[in-house]
Amino acid sequence: MEEKKLLEATLGFLVKDEFVWLSMKKRKIGAGCYNGYGGGIEKGDKNLIEALKREVKQECGVLISEKGLAKMAIIDFHNTTSKGETFVAKVHVFLIKNWSGEPQETDEMGSPTKFAINNLPFEKMMPADKEWLTLVLEGKKIIAEYYYGPFQKELIKEGEIKEVKNFPENLSGEFKIH
Repeated sequence: MEEKKLLEATLGFLVKDEFVWLSMKKRKIGAGCYNGYGGGIEKGDKNLIEALKREVKQECGVLISEKGLAKMAIIDFHNTTSKGETFVAKVHVFLIKNWSGEPQETDEMGSPTKFAINNLPFEKMMPADKEWLTLVLEGKKIIAEYYYGPFQKELIKEGEIKEVKNFPENLSGEFKIH
């Protein structure tokens, strides 16, 4: 399996009432784990919101609105590949409270499953998720760092989380492709 080097990405969680929709990733980073919807920034994307909208539509078929969209985290995932190379993936995490359509299975994501926010399947999620996702779902804005080994299967160093009031950049500001 080839290790993907993703440098900047979005990740969105569909949330309504006390529930969040997650799907099992079928391939790429996080394969075999429940996750939200998102992925890498592409050259045609003008900003983070546009990238998130495109990724969510591709991965579960729903259309999201900026109304009810909240940026909750910026997480730097420091990754070490099986060849010993390192790279940092900066992931912008959003809660999505307004969407149209029903989440569907796609080529990349399995059948969407609705979980109670206080009963998430952390044992079947990415290792760092249990540390930061609960805070985000409680409405806390955070900046965090985590250190993963090859294929993001295990944490190789303790992570750091800092709660913030605001993020250092505009929510839908311009950005550069690395």
